[in-house]
Amino acid sequence: MGQIVQCVPNISEGKDIDKIKRIIEPLQHKTGFKLISYEPDQDYNRTVITLIGDPEAMINPLLEFYEIALNEIDLNHHKGEHPRMGAVDVCPFIPIQNITMDDCISYAKKFGELVFKKLNIPVFLYAMAAQKPNRTLLPDIRKGEFEGMKEKIKEDEWYPDFGHAEIHPTFGVAAIGARMPLVAYNIDLNTDNEKTARQIAKYLRGSSGGFQYVQAGPAYLKEKNHVQVTMNILDYEKNAMYRIFELVKIEAKRFNVEVLSSEVVGLIPKEALLDSLKYYQKANHETFDKNMTLEEVVTLSIQYLKLRDFDMHKIIEANL
Repeated sequence: MGQIVQCVPNISEGKDIDKIKRIIEPLQHKTGFKLISYEPDQDYNRTVITLIGDPEAMINPLLEFYEIALNEIDLNHHKGEHPRMGAVDVCPFIPIQNITMDDCISYAKKFGELVFKKLNIPVFLYAMAAQKPNRTLLPDIRKGEFEGMKEKIKEDEWYPDFGHAEIHPTFGVAAIGARMPLVAYNIDLNTDNEKTARQIAKYLRGSSGGFQYVQAGPAYLKEKNHVQVTMNILDYEKNAMYRIFELVKIEAKRFNVEVLSSEVVGLIPKEALLDSLKYYQKANHETFDKNMTLEEVVTLSIQYLKLRDFDMHKIIEANL
């Protein structure tokens, strides 16, 4: 079997399904990689797209995908709960099988240079592909978002890795990088008070004294009329999901708020779920089987972590 990466481009459009389908069309039914899913969120006004396969086979279809997004999305008229700085806001290459992190960094650099040369979109390399220390963390690059980037990009420390000190007038800028698998994890609260979610997020995230490898913030879901604590778990081996889930339940009690459910956006490694299932089953004096089937993993994850909209196809190993 050849090199396999996971690639997770995020577009700043989550409301217009027809537009989303036009943008992702170049990524469908291709030889060498699979479009696993696309998950639009109207409140975030953002769609998370997940690809798995040969990174070399992804390059040209991804470039076409960026070009369509450029023509379809104008960030001057975009509003949503999720911070953004580009029409295709972020695109990481993630090693899965028979590929090193150095390989993924090379693909990020190769693709970033193409995006600028072919489409005149400024590109920042981030995470493991970052060329400067202040570009490792995506929130640091994105701070100020599309509107603030118009001036920020003119500062010497924020000159793009590819491109000039001027944003694309409708697309904005792009972040392209390489990273290990993370868990995009959101926890739903039975309140519409965004201040509550903001305070709980503060207890969670590493930048304010919480878990070292967690980035977290609040979001209001208009369609569901409740808030959620939205987060990226950057290292699920060091910050287990069950610890985060249980801490949110504990902190929510001080606000007389309950946890309704949780969700995983994109794919999740089986190991990240097993780690939490081991805790819950042992705490309940049940027998833990590390070799349980994916169907059993799904059933128990829904039971213990209250995962919604979750099935076997959200687990990376089910797609290999």
